Amino acid sequence: MDLETEDVLDAVGPRLRALRRERGITLADLAATTGVSESTLSRLEGGQRRATLELLLPLARTYDVPLDELVGAPRTGDPRIHLQPIRRFGMVFVPLSRRPGGTQAFKMLIPARPKPLEPTLQTHEGFEWLYVLNGRLRLVLGERDLTLSAGEAAEFDTSLPHWLGSADGGAVELLILFGLQGIRAHVRPGGPHPPPDDGPPG
Repeated sequence: MDLETEDVLDAVGPRLRALRRERGITLADLAATTGVSESTLSRLEGGQRRATLELLLPLARTYDVPLDELVGAPRTGDPRIHLQPIRRFGMVFVPLSRRPGGTQAFKMLIPARPKPLEPTLQTHEGFEWLYVLNGRLRLVLGERDLTLSAGEAAEFDTSLPHWLGSADGGAVELLILFGLQGIRAHVRPGGPHPPPDDGPPG
């Protein structure tokens, strides 16, 4: 192993520890998410365990960062961020942030339909903020039925029954901030309150 590669690997542990602390994640939480034991993670961060691809891949997925960024490899000069869209319930969520364990930002795309869907309200713990980029959004929040146009924003407690959809059947683009419960309900498979197949989540 050449000295440059050895230096890169030696720096992985402190980088991993700094990243975990920056994200506010405990070793126990990280172990539960990655499937790597807490003792192995501790030794890896402390430099007593050599970084391997088998250990780094689940960490890169959990932190949602490229593998080369995780190990501090030199950048290739490509400034683009390669975002992976998530398709759920007939809609597209494009992640815009990389902070597991806290509020995350998404661009949300509601496709055009021949006629608007009927609301299917749901509740979950958390708080959401949204900003309409294009189209006309229908937001049903408890007893209130609102229509938001491009440039308008809303924020609400998601313990109230709520639903998001197109107000007129046209496509809608919006930015949305989800807390942990919101991410589980909207983006992750097996969320606590999956809506029926014919309706988008709220």
